[in-house]
Amino acid sequence: MTEPTVPWWGLLSATAAPVLLIGGWTVAAAQQRGGFDPVVETISALAARGATDRWIMTAALTGLGVSHIVTALALRPAATAGRIVLACGGLATVLVAAFPLPADDSGSTAHAVSAGAGFLTLALWPALAVRRSARAPAVVRPQVAVPAAAVLVGVVTWFGIELSADRGYVGLSERAAAGAQAIWPLATVVLARRELAKRRRNR
Repeated sequence: MTEPTVPWWGLLSATAAPVLLIGGWTVAAAQQRGGFDPVVETISALAARGATDRWIMTAALTGLGVSHIVTALALRPAATAGRIVLACGGLATVLVAAFPLPADDSGSTAHAVSAGAGFLTLALWPALAVRRSARAPAVVRPQVAVPAAAVLVGVVTWFGIELSADRGYVGLSERAAAGAQAIWPLATVVLARRELAKRRRNR
């Protein structure tokens, strides 16, 4: 029986995710008139109506979401439920870009719901992608995937606490959560491809 593999385009999309996110928030922050404090201010503020060159972060978030969707399609060694949830996280990220915050800081229900759904799904997908088969790559077995999900849930919880308490680290905690969620699909793809390639060589 042929083992499912992760195609090259899955590696491309998984690599694009953190590049778009981190590159996007770095370039967009540099464009803000009067400066921008990434420790305090959110990623969404860079794409809000009224932000300088808001198209930069809007495009980065859209590309990030599409990257997650493509990676979900490529992650064939993972369980279907996890792949679907990862794709849903990608769709939620696209919606975050589609529903920007207003310029007057009044908030947006559509934006908040999309962002919340994105953070939740992108934290939980590794646990739902678990395969218990001994032939599954180690990165999608419970010993690796479940702790990974726990860490992602942990950093998202930190962001939630900072958001509600407003202790001055909202931006930092959000970047930690979003960055980890962008990097883990790449780690999953790289480790799965490496293990499966090694098995093929050893046959």
